[in-house]
Amino acid sequence: MKVRLAKLADAAEIADIYNHEVLSGVATFDLVPKSLEEQREWLRDRSGALPCIVAVDEDGAVTGWACLSKYRDRPAYGTSVEDSVYIHERHQGEGIGNLLLTELLRLADEHGFHSTFARIAGNNPSSVALHAKHGFEIVGVEKEVGRKFGQWLDVTLMQRLVP
Repeated sequence: MKVRLAKLADAAEIADIYNHEVLSGVATFDLVPKSLEEQREWLRDRSGALPCIVAVDEDGAVTGWACLSKYRDRPAYGTSVEDSVYIHERHQGEGIGNLLLTELLRLADEHGFHSTFARIAGNNPSSVALHAKHGFEIVGVEKEVGRKFGQWLDVTLMQRLVP
């Protein structure tokens, strides 16, 4: 498994992974799948200090992706970012999330971010455990902040400060 910066050519595979979660999971609160052009546009905005990275198998197929995003828009939040990690349904439990988060945090540290947040929706103990393994701590739970598939969803907020 190899981790590298995402390319525009990866947009369709990234969208497939993301849209599966839109339609059948609660890791994202999006309700409408992204079109290929929307995914390409989103990728064009992912560069520099806010990259998107992908894990690819020996055949070059994208098995997961991760990115850093602005935590909030106001300037004083500029030293904080939020992470996102998505793994293809057939490759969950293979350690790909660990590979991606390791590289993503290296990039966050390299770009001088002081604080990285994870907002974990629904009941997702594997994501909580993955983030805890990388030094994140639970700093709060936002109760019933989203509604998807007819159920109210909490969001667990985890934070990692630069070691």
